[in-house]
Amino acid sequence: MIRVAICDDHQIVRAGFKQIFSSADDFEVVAEAGSGREALDIARREICDVLLLDIAMPDQSGIDTLRTIRQGQPDLPVLILSGYPAQQYALNLFKMGANGYLNKECEADELITAVRTVYQGRRYVSATVGELLAQTFDRDPNTAPHTELSDREFQVFLRLARGATVSDIGVALSLSIKTVSTYRTRIMEKMGMQSNSDLTYYAMKNNLLD
Repeated sequence: MIRVAICDDHQIVRAGFKQIFSSADDFEVVAEAGSGREALDIARREICDVLLLDIAMPDQSGIDTLRTIRQGQPDLPVLILSGYPAQQYALNLFKMGANGYLNKECEADELITAVRTVYQGRRYVSATVGELLAQTFDRDPNTAPHTELSDREFQVFLRLARGATVSDIGVALSLSIKTVSTYRTRIMEKMGMQSNSDLTYYAMKNNLLD
C-alpha cells in the first residue's frame, strides 16, 4: 500500500482527493492537514510514503513548508498541488526539491500516476512542465537573464534589488500587493534566483544600480 498524506486548506479538496484514492486498491490516505504547520508535523512523524502539498496554505506557505521538509526529511516524496499556472512556480519548486508538480484541475488518472511515479523514486513531470523545462534548453546561454524580463518586470526587479518591499513597490507603481508578488515570482523564475539578495548581488555585479 502507498500511504498518502493530503495537505490542503480546503476540506472539500481533501475529500475529493480521498475519493480518487479510494478507487485504487494500492492507496491508503493516512493523514490530512489544513495548514503548513500541520503538514510539517505529518512529515516529521514519517507516517506517509508520499505527501501531497498545496502551495497556498495558511500560517506557512507550501513553498516555505517544502523548504523546511527538505531540511529534515530530504527523501520524503513531495508532490506539489497548485491552482496557479505551472510557469509561475513549477521550475523553482523542482529546484527546491519537489518530486512533482500538478495543477488541481488535473484528471484523476494523472493524480494516481503522479503519486505512483514519485513513490517509485522518480520525478513526475507533466506535459506542461516538460515544455517549460525544454524551453530552458532553447535559451541562448550568452543572453543576460535580466534582458528576458518585460518592461514592468524590469521595473519591479530594479526596485527589489534596491531593497524595496512588495508594499513599497505597489505604492510606487500603483499596483496591488498581489500583482507585485506575481511579478516577483516571474522575475525569480526567469532569472533562476531564489531571494531578493540574489537579485541585489546580480544587479550590482552587472552595474544595474548605478
